[in-house]
Amino acid sequence: MTIEFQVEGMSCQHCVTAVTNAIREHDSGAQVRVDLASGRVAVESAQPAETLKAAIDEAGYTVTGITSGTASGSPGAAR
Repeated sequence: MTIEFQVEGMSCQHCVTAVTNAIREHDSGAQVRVDLASGRVAVESAQPAETLKAAIDEAGYTVTGITSGTASGSPGAAR
């Protein structure tokens, strides 16, 4: 399932790496896409959104919104 987070506090490549690594500590196979300009982090993972949000929070960033997407095999799913 793809989950999109709106995250505050990311400003550089170090932030991208920190968020990506935090998520992958909970799901090593997660696919993570970060858009610094918009503050969006799209994650394809089997982990629940709450677990991934906690990982982002623990890395020192603030999640201000969560949108659950579709299952990875469904039409229109982000890849």
